[in-house]
Amino acid sequence: MDVSAPEGAPASVKVLVIDDSNTIRRSAEIFLKQGGHEVVLAEDGFDALSKLSDYHPDLVFCDILMPRLDGYQTCAIIKRNPHFATVPVIMLSSKDGLFDKARGRMVGSQDYLTKPFTKDQLLQAVQQHRPAA
Repeated sequence: MDVSAPEGAPASVKVLVIDDSNTIRRSAEIFLKQGGHEVVLAEDGFDALSKLSDYHPDLVFCDILMPRLDGYQTCAIIKRNPHFATVPVIMLSSKDGLFDKARGRMVGSQDYLTKPFTKDQLLQAVQQHRPAA
């Protein structure tokens, strides 16, 4: 008996969620797992960069405002690494500002999600930016 995903169902995506808020990390983890995806959590940019090499995610959600290494710096480092340059990075922020979106694009992010996000918004972003099978 085949227990793989049902016909037409999306395959699992490995997602790295970087946010200094435990609440946001846990919410994202619950939503993504309910959507059938694998999740790894990081609490800041340095934590994320160490997990990036071990985990090789298909997609990254990255908070902008974090201590030590902010989201823009983290995204820029990810994009400068040839192994991860093609991995989509989606910025997370509680501010829905044009400047933040533009700055995110400048460092290589593919999209921008405003917090707090809903399960549907998060899963929609995964669908939209998932790697081609």
